Amino acid sequence: MKANRAEIERALDAPPPHIRFFLLYGPDEAESRSLAQRFERAMGPEADRIDLDGATLKSDPARLADEAASISLFGGKRHIRLNVVGDECLSAIEGLLAAEAAGNPVVILAGALRPTSALLKRALADPAAMACISYALDAEKAAPLAAAMARELGVRLDMDAARQLAQAAANDRALMAREVEKLALYLDAAPDRPATADIAALDAIGAGEGEAELSRLVDAVLGGSPGEAAREIAQLSEQGVAGIPAIRALAKRVQLLVRLARQMGGSGNARAVVEAQGKAIFWKEKGGVERQLKRWSPERLATLADRLLAAERAIKSPASPGDIMADAEMITIARAAQRAR
Repeated sequence: MKANRAEIERALDAPPPHIRFFLLYGPDEAESRSLAQRFERAMGPEADRIDLDGATLKSDPARLADEAASISLFGGKRHIRLNVVGDECLSAIEGLLAAEAAGNPVVILAGALRPTSALLKRALADPAAMACISYALDAEKAAPLAAAMARELGVRLDMDAARQLAQAAANDRALMAREVEKLALYLDAAPDRPATADIAALDAIGAGEGEAELSRLVDAVLGGSPGEAAREIAQLSEQGVAGIPAIRALAKRVQLLVRLARQMGGSGNARAVVEAQGKAIFWKEKGGVERQLKRWSPERLATLADRLLAAERAIKSPASPGDIMADAEMITIARAAQRAR
């Protein structure tokens, strides 16, 4: 069954005995992981956690039901964490739901799922499951969240600084958390010795520099510059930023373009649509977004969004070449954009 944020939090804090699995999915994987950690805290530090993945269950579907019904060697609590990239665990889920007993709850982290996903449909239809989607943050919600994250570490952020930090991190929870941690270290702040961070402090730690470099890569790929894209990929790789983070940055921009293309309709006025977004689009990125809106048709953007989702799943799959596959996909997209000139 479908659960909203409040419902899933209550259930994860005190798991109902009739719920056999929780499906946490959506584009904001950092938030899904945060919910999974909430559940783990509720189970207690002494509980055993069994980690499985979709590939393991695809080859041995019965294992999930067996693990869910098994008893800890010392009689303590047990729970199962399952990481999947698609519907490969569906047979195992069917077995779990059909089993006579399944005392150990299962949490599934699935990332973004299509509405047609068989796993998602099964979770939404069965009263023994709870499914909750984590949406990507928008600008309106990102700044208050950045300020709240900072407070937990003893950093006081005014709304201007919080807004700039969120924009620099492209409203990504994981990136915001990293920047807040950098701020706390820079200011030597802690809950018992709070400190105030202003714009100057953000500039001092280089907040959002990694995201800015990803933005350059995104502009090169969607702007049809394969040579420049290859150079950006190489530079990012040297800094340890490659593969999934790059594909996700590209997918996030494509999702924005899909939304803006719908707003633009047949008017063809890309600049007006971009400017109407105000601070929701970082000012340094507005020119690139406008050019990309003119280059990519709504139909091609929709196809590209599906392709990037499939690419991320393929990269996560067993025996995948990983970063090499991501690099090749981005160069292919850049060449396709180049031909569209």
